[in-house]
Amino acid sequence: MGLFSKSGADGRWIIVGLGNPGEKYAGTRHNAGAMVIDVLAQRLGGKLKSHRSGCATADGNLSGTPVALARPMSYMNESGRPVRQLANFYKTPLEMLIVVHDELDIPFGEVRIKEGGGTAGHNGLKSLGSHFGSKDFLRVRFGIGRPRGGDAADHVLQRFSGSERKELPDLLEEAADAVELILDSGPEKAMNQVNTRAD
Repeated sequence: MGLFSKSGADGRWIIVGLGNPGEKYAGTRHNAGAMVIDVLAQRLGGKLKSHRSGCATADGNLSGTPVALARPMSYMNESGRPVRQLANFYKTPLEMLIVVHDELDIPFGEVRIKEGGGTAGHNGLKSLGSHFGSKDFLRVRFGIGRPRGGDAADHVLQRFSGSERKELPDLLEEAADAVELILDSGPEKAMNQVNTRAD
């Protein structure tokens, strides 16, 4: 077991990747969190399957810790409800929830870990905060950068640029590593290691 797998009913962490469902949104910046979940599912050797909570999920062990990987099957602004239902199903407390999401306020190419905080207008985080009654969950933030002078809403729903796509596989692995580091070493050590590297 990882050092910090504080035990819920069965000590299972939930790792959620935010995104929008369907082909139309696949590969867009707003789906970076869901893309990281796909990387983690490959590491588990599992496939995401439909769960009655309204998430696609895969169970297994990462860094010796029981996890449920999850991708809400609802749209971003409604993702709180299925994630809350999944947490209820596993009896997982808020401190064992890791949310992976795209972040406008971090430059592309950087990954950061944060505990709690605001939502910075991110509809997925807003929905989670409202359904859990708290924003004090762990976040792995995948930098997508702000557009130069353009509209942020358009920017998040566009696909990564050609040059970004070249770097993307390595960055998705890096974000997946950040999740595993939280499970392995605990949030504080993981933050110190990952966020210092970014600075």
